[in-house]
Amino acid sequence: MTEPDHHELFADFQRRFLPPVFGVEFCVALAGNVGALWLMAGRERRRNWHTGLVFSCNLAASDLLYTLTLPLLVLYYAGGKHWRFGPAACTAERFLFICNLYSSVFFVTCISVNRYVGIVHPFFARSHVRPRHATAVSLLVWVAVAAVSSPVLSVFLAVFGCLLPLLATAASYGAIFRTVWRKGNFPRAEKRKVGLLLGAVLTLYAVSFVPYHALRNYHLYLKIEEQYVPVVYKAYQVSKGLVTLNMCLHPLLYMTLISSSCGGPEDWGDQSPGGQRLRQTPKPIRDPTIQGVRKTGGQK
Repeated sequence: MTEPDHHELFADFQRRFLPPVFGVEFCVALAGNVGALWLMAGRERRRNWHTGLVFSCNLAASDLLYTLTLPLLVLYYAGGKHWRFGPAACTAERFLFICNLYSSVFFVTCISVNRYVGIVHPFFARSHVRPRHATAVSLLVWVAVAAVSSPVLSVFLAVFGCLLPLLATAASYGAIFRTVWRKGNFPRAEKRKVGLLLGAVLTLYAVSFVPYHALRNYHLYLKIEEQYVPVVYKAYQVSKGLVTLNMCLHPLLYMTLISSSCGGPEDWGDQSPGGQRLRQTPKPIRDPTIQGVRKTGGQK
């Protein structure tokens, strides 16, 4: 098969596969992230935010920004890869794609490390970790993402933007898993929640981030060597659809954090049989990852 034949075959595969995938992902991601932001910014308005919600809000904002560019990609691939929206929109779309890709990786890592600190070192988290710290870290993440979104080496992006966060996330959830299963004071529901969250995050990396980085670099290598492997090219196009799938899966993480923040006891005081309030003693907190615990008269 000649080189033009390869290009025609590859373009036909893109035209048939990517537009419907991006279209479905646009609908799901738009509804999920708008709903998550509404819950976090509206329903949580009267509550003390904890650090997990700060990271999740930044992640949802990043997802929503790139989600709004997906209709442009649908029209681009459906129209035979003819960009009709000008060079500024093209540059903005590529910049937002890279920003979303690596802000997703970094903020998922922040959420993972935050949960590690909250579960494995709960006293340190209650005493030292505050939402303002999460805000500062989020600003650093945005600065780092903007820096790596500039034209740089692809291998550097794969290592710094995927491999290192993957190792940090895996180490965090590994420590969380050991702590929760070794201690007997965690309810079965909390253990199940941690297990499901661990599986969800690892699945997110396995089907979204890792395949895209691996196939992108291998595809670039084949282009440099002027080799044409249809299977690799098709797999790379599939990974493009999978890497944007993370915007549809992130709301599941937000729901876990929002339910944690709303699941704590509202009443901190016990009452006697006569209806008189006893000494203000906090009840046990169900979710040890909660960072925004309300201060009461019985706590100093």
